[in-house]
Amino acid sequence: AGQTWIVMDAPPDQEDTGPWLAMAQRLTDAGLNAPLIRAVDAENGFVLMSDLGTRLFLPELNAGTVDALYGQALQALLQMQLHVPCTDLPAYDEVRLVTEMELMPTWFFERHLGFTPSCEQWDVIELAFRALISNAGAQTQVFVHRDYHSRNLMISESGKPGILDFQDAVRGPMTYDLVSILRDCYIAWPDERVYDWVEDYRQRAEAEGLATGTPERFRRAFDLMGLQRHLKVLGIFCRLYYRDGKAGYLQDLPLVWRYTRDIGRRYQETAALIDLIEHTIGD
Repeated sequence: AGQTWIVMDAPPDQEDTGPWLAMAQRLTDAGLNAPLIRAVDAENGFVLMSDLGTRLFLPELNAGTVDALYGQALQALLQMQLHVPCTDLPAYDEVRLVTEMELMPTWFFERHLGFTPSCEQWDVIELAFRALISNAGAQTQVFVHRDYHSRNLMISESGKPGILDFQDAVRGPMTYDLVSILRDCYIAWPDERVYDWVEDYRQRAEAEGLATGTPERFRRAFDLMGLQRHLKVLGIFCRLYYRDGKAGYLQDLPLVWRYTRDIGRRYQETAALIDLIEHTIGD
């Protein structure tokens, strides 16, 4: 009847579709535009779902479209944080945060740059990590998609962005997904615009009953949460190359490093780590 559907083929011995199906249901129950599940054959690893189209946010983002598209994405994010249950999800706790950040010294320092930190240099790294962990734990804890950015959002005629890649959702800091979309690893915007979007989001979240603190406190939380994420991504992009043979991610390293450097230098707790990374990169 002119309607298209998508078939997921996920061999059970290689993929567990359970978390993906559970999160898809959770998102659609909250009125978000995730794939609707029409049929499941768990034994053979097949899922029949609605088709969210082919228009990713990233190729269509430009100075003329960004306010409208980010407006849709931020409205969906607020709806997600307000209405998607998360009390039973894994916590984005210290163990998880540290495990992620340690990808940076393992894959970026040691494998990519051939640098092994000394004991004194590890002290610098761990001091910065401790500040970032404290920042994450002090925030209002909500549903966190974990990969909420322009390559995982689809443009739809309804104005409600299609949401992908949500199977690893956790309960965690409210600025995590916000910084994922506004300081996207694949596209950058001037700081002034970013902070305008951040403050607008803070005001809307506060009006809906989410505790955000003062504008200055929320902006600091946003910045340091982004630093945690970008340190992790420096390691992940190198791992994707060296372990998985995905060379394309190396071209995104400069932007991720720029975010890391520019934000890390603004805060006393992390400035020494930035100096260490910059010295290690050299020329």
